[in-house]
Amino acid sequence: MTGYNDSHDSAPAGDTEQPATEHGMSRRQLMRHAGWFGGAVVLTVASGEVISRIADSRETNSMAAAGATAPANSSLRFVQVSDSHIGFQGPANTDVVGSFTEAINQVNSLGFRPDFVMHSGDLTHLSTAGQFDQVKQMLTGMQTDRVFTVPGEHDSIGDAGRAYRKTFGMGTLGDGWYSFDTHGVHFIALVNTLSLEKLGHLGNDQIDFVRKDIAGLSSDTPIVVFSHIPLFAMYPKWGWSTDDALKVIALLRRFSSVTCLNGHVHQLFTKTDGNITFHSATTTAYPLPKPGHGPAPTPQVVPARQLKDALGIRTVGYRQGDRELAVKDQRLA
Repeated sequence: MTGYNDSHDSAPAGDTEQPATEHGMSRRQLMRHAGWFGGAVVLTVASGEVISRIADSRETNSMAAAGATAPANSSLRFVQVSDSHIGFQGPANTDVVGSFTEAINQVNSLGFRPDFVMHSGDLTHLSTAGQFDQVKQMLTGMQTDRVFTVPGEHDSIGDAGRAYRKTFGMGTLGDGWYSFDTHGVHFIALVNTLSLEKLGHLGNDQIDFVRKDIAGLSSDTPIVVFSHIPLFAMYPKWGWSTDDALKVIALLRRFSSVTCLNGHVHQLFTKTDGNITFHSATTTAYPLPKPGHGPAPTPQVVPARQLKDALGIRTVGYRQGDRELAVKDQRLA
């Protein structure tokens, strides 16, 4: 299985590095880097939709790796934030830095420390070095041990994602994809914002990565997949789908519980297809129209007092011993 196991901590001093991966990094090195440079949104344990099953023996291994930092109730709680569009300037939101700061404050006020935070893409609006530096600095304000990211198409403007990977992609594979395990759950972070004309696109190399990544997993392992563009056909006319996602979906069919979390569409949407549930997240920047409500998915100007109602964060949780993950969305406070 490609990727890395989650230890919740940096390696202890003097700890022996593990064997190098095919990409020249040890699993320990991957853990260190991927703690900051991976895929992203806020997930918390709360009432919500059904997604997962009880973990198998992998759960025991994860807890051993988690050590003293694991929550006393052995639960996993993480957060998804999305589409901060740092650098955007327009009437739909004249202060995206301010609204993303409020989202960070809201994460820090949840009443628990998330195991990690995932930003599901479009961290920046125009992929400039200054915008990447700014959002990276802002993410350091998250009170969590780790922050992961996946790129949006706005993070790849003009350079095929090179600036994004320079800032957030260290330790990832290929064009920035990766996987990791924690609390008995297997997480896969995909990149579907490169090589796209209208729809998202994964490509054969990444699909082959997924095939090999999950080959050794038990079918009752809970799977969570992060991507920026939806893996389901939410509204292909606006590019809200991924043209070759069915090849990955077919690989995931054998698992009893699969949850796919995406950004891009700036609105909440949930779809269940057999064992797979898709959740689109809202944004911290500006709303987009409902599918088909207008000629194009352009930033929507709403009365100032209504803007926060369209913005928010998401918490996702999984408690070992339960059969479900819970997804809870919160408006920006």
